[in-house]
Amino acid sequence: MDAADPERHSYAGHGGAALAPVHPVIYLILILPFGIFSGYSGITLTYELSHAGVNAAQIATAVGAMDLFPQTWKFLWAPLADTTLTRKTWYVIGAALTAAGILACGAVPASPATLPILGVLVFLASTATTFTSMSAEALIAHHTGAEEKGRAGGWLQAGNLGGAGLGGGAGLWLAHHLSSPLISAAVLALACVLCTLALKWIEEPKRADSPASAGGQSSLRVALARQWASAARVLKDLWSMASSRRGFMALLVVFLPIGTGAASNLWAAVADGWHASADTVALANGTLAGLVSALGCLIGGYFCDRIDRKSAYLLFGVAQALCMVAMAMAPHTATMFVAFTLLYAFLNGFSYAGFSAVALETIGLTSAATGYNVFASLSNMPILYMGLIEGSVYTQLGASAMLYTEAAFAAAAIVVFALASKATSRRVPAASTA
Repeated sequence: MDAADPERHSYAGHGGAALAPVHPVIYLILILPFGIFSGYSGITLTYELSHAGVNAAQIATAVGAMDLFPQTWKFLWAPLADTTLTRKTWYVIGAALTAAGILACGAVPASPATLPILGVLVFLASTATTFTSMSAEALIAHHTGAEEKGRAGGWLQAGNLGGAGLGGGAGLWLAHHLSSPLISAAVLALACVLCTLALKWIEEPKRADSPASAGGQSSLRVALARQWASAARVLKDLWSMASSRRGFMALLVVFLPIGTGAASNLWAAVADGWHASADTVALANGTLAGLVSALGCLIGGYFCDRIDRKSAYLLFGVAQALCMVAMAMAPHTATMFVAFTLLYAFLNGFSYAGFSAVALETIGLTSAATGYNVFASLSNMPILYMGLIEGSVYTQLGASAMLYTEAAFAAAAIVVFALASKATSRRVPAASTA
């Protein structure tokens, strides 16, 4: 790594004052609401709908797609977190709306008749989670030196996937063992709200275009001019990143359908193919999956600080694809379901840590929320369409075909990246390659 890297050991905001060091466990806590809702919709709601007579393809469309659609387009409103209010304020707003969304979903009975209503609620709650994630990611970018991007990404995604395990596993278990699913939703909603307490231990970085730097002027004209300048700066930063080879290759690697973890959103719907019960799904794909995926994130983040981060992301994706092939070939029993879904979750943690490491090393600081969420939006596109494809394949051809399909797409992604890397390397001097 270049010793002259301006981000190395730099924790300063745009105002120049050094930011206080933050233990990365704060990153884990801040992203929990995002993960909790993902797990709640992907496991708890999915399992309840599948056992209410809704097939996997319908669930993938009404729940999976509605959850991922805002995540695919959130880069459009990410500049709000870079140019208005404070990141902490946006985080509190997002956490409160996420909690309200979980409560609303818990209040609607799972059935074919309520599927459209649940789809709308999932969409709205997922939109709310984008404000918690983009705020947390911007704060993390400002508190992380260049040599620690992998470590930071590992802790961030440990909270994401660990939260998904909590929202899915604990949510499903509570829903099946308490008198009403609404109680389960209320517990998870409270957990989302409590995560705002972690903001106390992370400093808000000062913006270069903050009111304090405008000489005390507060007229509407000055405010609008400042906002326009902020938006222009964000667009300029985004173009600079995307137009460089390093930025382009980083965006490409997260856009390709490898290391998506898309099958995780369907395990609850396809569990019957392995004769897995509700408690088995809640344990293996919820609580345990959250723990092992979080561990995978931390280990994956460690490796991402020691090898090329894009190469690491691809290697993690290959391992996950091989897991799919092995699962398809193994006996379809409850024991194998637990073993392979946990291995898949562990490897998924590696992939998610790799994604965050690639994004954090590329985005810079001036428009961190927008830059990171361009990466997140692109990476969610393959999760979205792979979920739809795999749900359809499972409904029409069965479980093994679904697993082979994910592995085949990953293999194709490797070929595309290799060809793109070779093609772009011819156009730039060797010293400037990523």
